[in-house]
Amino acid sequence: MKTRILLPLAILVFATTGCATWDSMSSRQKSAVVGAGVGGVAGAVVTDGGVLGTVGGAAIGGVIGDQVGKQR
Repeated sequence: MKTRILLPLAILVFATTGCATWDSMSSRQKSAVVGAGVGGVAGAVVTDGGVLGTVGGAAIGGVIGDQVGKQR
């Protein structure tokens, strides 16, 4: 059941990432995006897939990534 939901979602995510570009983004913005992605995955793992944990992890990761990118 989960595979029937996750597989089309994964294909959609990979297809839309091909349309995105990093060319116009600053180093700080790139770091924030990467931090949000890593934080979202970590939050989902820690809370066993909970939405609140995923969103909270993405928010915290984005802020940390922004601060790390600011120092570059």
